[in-house]
Amino acid sequence: MTTPSAAPDTSGALPELRLKHREDRRISAGHLWIFSNEVDTARTPLANFAEGAICRVIGDKEHFLGFAYVNPHALICARILGRNPGYPPGKPMFVHRLQVALALRERLHAEPFYRLAYGESDGLPGLVLDRYGDIVVGQIGTVGMEAMKPAILAAIEKVIEPRTVIWKNDSGARELEGLPSYVETAIGEAVDRTWIVENGVRFEVPIGTGQKTGWFYDQAANRRAFLKYVAGRRVLDVFSYLGAWGLAAARAGASEVVCVDSSAGALEVLGRTALDNGLEARTMRDDAFDALAALHAAGEKFDVVVVDPPAFIKRRKDIPKGQAAYRKLNQLAMQLLPRDGILVSCSCSHHLAQDDLIGAVQQAARHLNRFAQVVEVGGHAPDHPIHPAIAETRYLKSLTCRVVHD
Repeated sequence: MTTPSAAPDTSGALPELRLKHREDRRISAGHLWIFSNEVDTARTPLANFAEGAICRVIGDKEHFLGFAYVNPHALICARILGRNPGYPPGKPMFVHRLQVALALRERLHAEPFYRLAYGESDGLPGLVLDRYGDIVVGQIGTVGMEAMKPAILAAIEKVIEPRTVIWKNDSGARELEGLPSYVETAIGEAVDRTWIVENGVRFEVPIGTGQKTGWFYDQAANRRAFLKYVAGRRVLDVFSYLGAWGLAAARAGASEVVCVDSSAGALEVLGRTALDNGLEARTMRDDAFDALAALHAAGEKFDVVVVDPPAFIKRRKDIPKGQAAYRKLNQLAMQLLPRDGILVSCSCSHHLAQDDLIGAVQQAARHLNRFAQVVEVGGHAPDHPIHPAIAETRYLKSLTCRVVHD
């Protein structure tokens, strides 16, 4: 990543965080996270650092590794913000990072609807920014980024010149950092909804009450690829939220669309979007597993079934239970397919490997005496770039499978 224009070097006044012997290798290789057991606490006790403090990270051979912010109470006790000793964190750094991030998104998108900043992958650990035209919705997940909110806002104003900036800081990750949950309008007038256009559908997007920042940009490329399977077909969209899969299928010529979600509010918005776009979609408010079982009991069949659930596995200890949930979900979905149907199976669980999702599909197929072919494999949309050194930035899996009778 290139460096911004020259700025005064004020880094000498910053405290040092020193690492133990040979604990610099992962950081030198490009990772941004420092764990508390990697710190030489005899020389630089973590207790001496204020939450969110900026520091200089020093290896055991006295070499500078980068600037970082600190949370002395967290397992990930520091995150690298920059590696050039002449450019300590501040508004100029954020301006530069956002300019670099914006340059990529403008190559990818003709209209300003995308993930503008994707945390570590854009050199901004703990910060997510989604853009809805002249509205920016941000989420901060770490103490360090929370402490730098004024500089972040100033950089957003300079680079984007938005009408409104909203902090939707209500994610579970904040609890791990000891941060409060809140939603606030930081710049401009408060808005409770906005609109985006995807796959020919103008979607209403709730801001303050919606999931995440309101929309799931990460699945955009997979939703676009899926449309070639739907013309003249009966489509079931499970965990539909606002109907991004289902309503796009309706626009692309599906013969019938059914959307299933447990949220009455999401289905209400979905209904308005369908009406506004002249589309038809039947909705079912129910638990996804119960709905799939009920549809099977009623003898329903769908040519295409999409299952795009929330993360079943949020921690390593949840892996066995989560794997069982993915197997059950895919089995229930396959029961609704005819002799030759399409299943789109997704997972946003970082701790579920792609091969394990494929394994869940295979086990579900064999249990039903079906044969499953994986015909497409998808991941994040390109506005969610993957940091090569940080596996956690690669979480989304999408499998398009042809399921036939064995």
